[in-house]
Amino acid sequence: MIKNNLSKLMGEKRIRIAEMQRLTGLNVNTIIRFYYDKNKNVSIDTINRLCKALDCNTQDLLEYISD
Repeated sequence: MIKNNLSKLMGEKRIRIAEMQRLTGLNVNTIIRFYYDKNKNVSIDTINRLCKALDCNTQDLLEYISD
């Protein structure tokens, strides 16, 4: 199972969803779905933009948890 840590990273950096939208240029609904871990498919471009805005690696944003 892949778990995303967007809400954790945004909380640590005190970035709100509106600010993340401004930093990434992503649609607010895309960010909200990712924030609440409701996405089934995420594009590489979305991951790239989020990592750039958060100054993190994909390993910080996405975590694999074995079932």
